[in-house]
Amino acid sequence: MKLITAALFFAVCVTSALGQAQTATPPSSPAATTAAQTAAPVKDPVATSLRMLLPRPRTNTLGAITAMPADKFNYKPTPDQMAFAHLVVHIIGSNNMLCSKAADVPAPKVEEAKESDGKDKLLAAVTASFDFCSEALGKMDDSKLGDSVELFGGKQFPRAMAALGLASGWADHYAAAAMYLRLNNILPPTAQPKK
Repeated sequence: MKLITAALFFAVCVTSALGQAQTATPPSSPAATTAAQTAAPVKDPVATSLRMLLPRPRTNTLGAITAMPADKFNYKPTPDQMAFAHLVVHIIGSNNMLCSKAADVPAPKVEEAKESDGKDKLLAAVTASFDFCSEALGKMDDSKLGDSVELFGGKQFPRAMAALGLASGWADHYAAAAMYLRLNNILPPTAQPKK
């Protein structure tokens, strides 16, 4: 069921991204030409789609983390929920692991982030994890998506599951961060008035 949900989410995101690219620009503009070229068959559709999706969750997630005051990083909506800092640590680990697995490149050798790290250190680490994803996905091709890789709980999955988990995780992580912001009376990046 989770695989079907992730696949559907991925399809909606790609369709939305392509639709926005095709309808948001005049037909004669360079961006429209690029959108038309993107709509044509591509060699690596999954890798290409992940690269197309990455800028939005990167911008929104980093914006949400930046917007949360440093003294609220220990905030928990309820005692049983994770602290905001825990969410940030999770995002770092998820980006590094899933981008590595999806692209079949080594994970970066970084100091493990901790909830007790300050806002600046966590923000730098999550920024680095998105930088790593950009670099890794730039090397990704679809030829290895059927390979078996170890993922969640040490179980074997097709490499494609890492790509699907990455796309759905980006949406889930931003949604969670936005909820934490709203509970602290802070508008998340996507709710900010257009300038």
